[in-house]
Amino acid sequence: MNPYPLLLMLHVASVAVWVGGMFFAYQCLRPAAAALLAPPERLRLWQAVLQRFFGWVWLAVALIAASGLAMLLGVGLRRAPLHWHVMLAGGVLMIAVFVVVYLAPYAALRRAVAAQDWAAGGAALARVRRLVGVNLVLGLLTIAAATAGRLLG
Repeated sequence: MNPYPLLLMLHVASVAVWVGGMFFAYQCLRPAAAALLAPPERLRLWQAVLQRFFGWVWLAVALIAASGLAMLLGVGLRRAPLHWHVMLAGGVLMIAVFVVVYLAPYAALRRAVAAQDWAAGGAALARVRRLVGVNLVLGLLTIAAATAGRLLG
């Protein structure tokens, strides 16, 4: 049995969860929450949303890394097309940004919400937002490299 189709499906589905979730949060949820909720409610909402979303992101990251490496090693590093290497570099960078978000500003947001320190929570959420914006752009560029790269050879 050829594992490639299953690996590719897990890879693409996990990317859809992660990048699609970032797009939804950044472009849809953020403006609506800012327009409708006062800072305490907005920060509580974001803390709860990110707690759930980041659980899914950890799973997605594990599946993306495992499936991507399995496909890459199945072909061989030297025989893999250039756009696969670009995709790998983009993915590693995205994972690093996510780990930073999780360990620093998201942890600060959790602490601030628990302490009802809305100013600190707002500052932490702003840092999360900026880094998620960076990761969203990286994700879209990585998707572009992964798909358009086939056209380039």
